Amino acid sequence: MANILHKWLFLLILFLPALALKAQAPSGEPVADTVPAYQKLYNKALTFIDSGQYKEALPVLKKVLKENKEFYKAHTKMALIYLNQKDYKEAEKSLKKSEVLMPLDLETQKIKALVFYNTNKFKESKSALDTAIMLARDEKVDDPDLFYYRAQLAFKGKSYKSAMEACEVALEFNPKYIPAIMLKAEIRFTAKEYNYAIKELNEVIKLTSAEKPDYSAYKLRAQCRFETGDYKGCITDWNVYIDGMPGEEEALISRAAALINTNDNSKAIADLDEAIKINKKNPVSYCYRGVAKGGNKVYTEGLADLDYAIKLKFDYGAAYVNRAAIKMALKQKEEACKDLHKADSLGDNLAPNLIEKYCKGSR
Repeated sequence: MANILHKWLFLLILFLPALALKAQAPSGEPVADTVPAYQKLYNKALTFIDSGQYKEALPVLKKVLKENKEFYKAHTKMALIYLNQKDYKEAEKSLKKSEVLMPLDLETQKIKALVFYNTNKFKESKSALDTAIMLARDEKVDDPDLFYYRAQLAFKGKSYKSAMEACEVALEFNPKYIPAIMLKAEIRFTAKEYNYAIKELNEVIKLTSAEKPDYSAYKLRAQCRFETGDYKGCITDWNVYIDGMPGEEEALISRAAALINTNDNSKAIADLDEAIKINKKNPVSYCYRGVAKGGNKVYTEGLADLDYAIKLKFDYGAAYVNRAAIKMALKQKEEACKDLHKADSLGDNLAPNLIEKYCKGSR
């Protein structure tokens, strides 16, 4: 028996090279290309999309559909391109075509949810998103984007607890998912939980590349720090933001407010001068500049700015209070008290206490 086995083993080894040669394609003949033309075009389009070249990808996808009109993925990718181009009407058309061919596709539902969100169709967006989440669970796909989008919808609807819970689910899938951490900070800020928001923003800034900082994180942290009274930290964050995003009126005004609170009135005035160049009709800029000039004891110029702020916005309670402060400094108590009573009538929170302290018996 052993001799027979050795014989067959010998024969098998002897003929293996011949069998291997027969399995190969005939010498000199290329292997046939079995990839369909439409798939090659689709792959080319994907390369463009992955590099953000949406304009170049669109005509390629149209060629795909000429080759194979049943290829629903091309319609879905076209919808993605239109979404990025903010052409929501065309995106909806492409999604409808895709759904006719493939009614329940995860990516199609995901893009559909975003299109509806951006067109303020929040009920429809939620429906598409719920479907996408169901499909992801069935397909065992862990996609943090889906729960981040759910959090955005909940935040938009002021369901802050639900929004926070959805963010936490997204972070279970990816603990370093920056959009969810940033949204948590925004929720905290809205809920006036400024120290918690700062903690989230510290994490965002830590995770973000130093070469490509997330300036929105610095902006929100500056706003949080202002609310907690950390004016120096606030100014530091505004410096980073303004260096990266120059020429923004709101940022200049906000940094000026922090500078005023550190008694750096001259730098505040410089920021407000720039803000006024951008927008000559914003009463807040004139009000804050009037305060800064008053802080520098340039009272006449300070009053002129506050007068103009009130001219632009006659019911600006804070401007009346700040004008009263300068008038008090100029020993114009009667006029100052008139301003405080006016501010009180407009609902300014500081006015009643100031009237009690400085204007007893006056009206």
